[in-house]
Amino acid sequence: MSERILPSINLSLCTRCNLCVSQCPELALIMTNDGPIFVDLITCSYCGVCEELCPTGAIRAPSSVVWSVR
Repeated sequence: MSERILPSINLSLCTRCNLCVSQCPELALIMTNDGPIFVDLITCSYCGVCEELCPTGAIRAPSSVVWSVR
């Protein structure tokens, strides 16, 4: 079973600059009064653009490698 984990957003670091929302190639984020949120689990392609653009480091997209043995 595969679980998708979205990049995390630390809203206390977020300045609501809107870069992540405006530059997301998948339109996976929307801006709310509280800050950016992901639209849904499937929309995000995990490209990392939001993490790269965030000037305060509020978005983190940790990755992991999973080995499967058959």
